[in-house]
Amino acid sequence: MAKIVFITQQVDPEHPALAATVPKLRALAGLVDEIVVLADGAAEDVLPANCRLRTFRASHKAGRGVRFEAALTRELRGLRGGAVVAHMCPIYAVLAAPLVRPLGVPLVVWFTHWRESRLLHVAERVSTAVASVDARSFPFESRKVHAIGHGIDLSEFACAPCRDGEGFRLLALGRYSPAKGLDVVLRAVAATDADVTLDVYGPSLSEEERAHRAALERLATELGLDGRVRLGDPVPRTEIPALFATHDALVNNMRAGAPDKVVYEAGAGCLAVLASNPVFDSLLDEEQLFPREEPGALAERMRALAGMSGNQRAEIGRRLRERVEADHSVQSWARGILDAAGIT
Repeated sequence: MAKIVFITQQVDPEHPALAATVPKLRALAGLVDEIVVLADGAAEDVLPANCRLRTFRASHKAGRGVRFEAALTRELRGLRGGAVVAHMCPIYAVLAAPLVRPLGVPLVVWFTHWRESRLLHVAERVSTAVASVDARSFPFESRKVHAIGHGIDLSEFACAPCRDGEGFRLLALGRYSPAKGLDVVLRAVAATDADVTLDVYGPSLSEEERAHRAALERLATELGLDGRVRLGDPVPRTEIPALFATHDALVNNMRAGAPDKVVYEAGAGCLAVLASNPVFDSLLDEEQLFPREEPGALAERMRALAGMSGNQRAEIGRRLRERVEADHSVQSWARGILDAAGIT
């Protein structure tokens, strides 16, 4: 087995956006001798015994860069048969490459997002390999891309029983952004009957997010959805499984490209899903997919799911969990990282 140097932003199971990094590191730690995690910040005592944490946090950008390179240089000494993994931030790969590549050490970038950038192109060029959920979840074509799944910790999501209650309750999770296509979801709900309701939970921290949330509130009123749509605040990650258990389906209208992790998490919780991103075509059945800009088509999918029995929806959820377990677990993700690095 080998040593992995893993570079990431935060190692904190309570972090609102990056908590899922922790179970991924735990799974990776089970396959190698040692992991050294270089991070801007980290919680204590959340990783296995064969993981060491080194932080490069500093009060200014230049200081972070100096501390980062010093820590990486130290950990590269004598590194043989291992690899360096840059997690989500292309800048980590760009900064690491001049130190890593001359030593013949594999440099792997994990990246899954729709946004293309000049920095990402540089990171792809200087890296040995790129790992992503799917070839389509990396924003441009590259022969270096390895599709390794999303890395979901199934132990966090029990298979919830059928919800016992009236009506058909839909759930949407994620920040308030035009990229999420929530306006289409609201129009689709308006095209169904009054038994279909929608709960949205997400942060609205930035000025842009607050403005978009306000626009959605106005749209809900214009569509006569008062009492049928709730635009709520974010919930702690620990409460997400309970949300899955109290709803009948998740709806996700994120723009094409990188797939939203919450779709896989809902599947792990045996919750039926409606989604528009074509990347989900290997996870969802055809009747669970809809064209992103067509509220009428989504309304048809909603009505079809609402017309099913609880047991029929539960069967859809069980199939989703089986697929997540087979192709998107943290264990298969960790093995995929090592395969991308050429570590057997």
